[in-house]
Amino acid sequence: MKEVYYWSPCLSNVGTINSTINSAIGLATYSKSYRVKIINACGEWDNYKSFFLKKNVELIDFPIKIFKFLPKEGYFKSRVSYFLIFLLSFFPLLNLIKKKSPNFLIMHLITSLPLCLLFFFKFNTNFILRISGLPKMNFIRKKFWTLLSGKIYKVTTPTKQLLNHYISANIFDKEKIFFLPDAMINIKKFINSQINYKSKNLSLIEKKYFIAVGRLSKQKNFSYLINEFSNFIKEKKNYNLLIFGKGEEKEKLLKLIKKKNLSDNIFLMGFSENVQFYMKKSTGFILSSLWEEPGAVLIESALSNTYIISSDCPYGPSEIISNGKYGFIYESNKKNALKNQLNEFCKNFENLKNKKIGAKKNCLKYTMFRHYVALNKLLV
Repeated sequence: MKEVYYWSPCLSNVGTINSTINSAIGLATYSKSYRVKIINACGEWDNYKSFFLKKNVELIDFPIKIFKFLPKEGYFKSRVSYFLIFLLSFFPLLNLIKKKSPNFLIMHLITSLPLCLLFFFKFNTNFILRISGLPKMNFIRKKFWTLLSGKIYKVTTPTKQLLNHYISANIFDKEKIFFLPDAMINIKKFINSQINYKSKNLSLIEKKYFIAVGRLSKQKNFSYLINEFSNFIKEKKNYNLLIFGKGEEKEKLLKLIKKKNLSDNIFLMGFSENVQFYMKKSTGFILSSLWEEPGAVLIESALSNTYIISSDCPYGPSEIISNGKYGFIYESNKKNALKNQLNEFCKNFENLKNKKIGAKKNCLKYTMFRHYVALNKLLV
């Protein structure tokens, strides 16, 4: 039986957690050919032990459990945490790969560590690099990846746009890079979350509302969203906006909402495990991001039969809604672009059902089973 190890030290509840979990579970569930294990570098996966045990996924514990002490918020603090994980995991990861020689190591996060090991040492393990977005391609990273291109077994990207970008960048051998949709959706769990969840905010969802979801960070561009929505509701006063997520820009966004006297129209809802419930009942989902890869919330919205209004940011939205054929798309971060698109959406609301169907079909490739089928073809 082949062994597949996952390396994905997550600091916070980001989309990578779900894609790692669903990928590992999918492989363990749908195939009897693999023994699946997730490396628990510093205790980041401790809370999932019993869950993984039920799903036939094993945790490999490294000795130093510092996860609960690591700073999780903020760019610089999180970089300190990543650096500490790198240092403390260097020898445990080196010894593990040398001793156990798994058939495959799939690298999701802090990929610099396993790649560094691959650069300096020779292993019998096939290293698979998952590139989830567009990192800053400085000279050092580009040179490092180019030097490792011959040693890396395969490289995967979650969107075709990213695939084409890296092919044209000529960093990796063309034959080694593949489109692999992330395992973002566990259909059974997804449906149950919509059916069984009972909202504690019934008063908020009695009124028509749009929904936005994501970490309260620069990437998600919620300041722009709030400014655009404030102009939109000057004409469409019967709409609210619910923003789900937590992050470093919370206080900044609260001040902006208060400054614009929008406390009765725009609500920061915090993090919710059952955001699909609100998606399904919303008028539409708004994505204001500056970039995505490809955008788990877009996929969840489409599968919730929710209309999508998205920025034209790279890398994902245009694929999911087919450049506006299956949703509404506006110029990212441009003044009045979102407001005008919201007005256009409301004006044509009664004639948009085909957009829902098309977006939903496009997103089925991101389910756990479809991901397994695609991944299984790469593990050869």
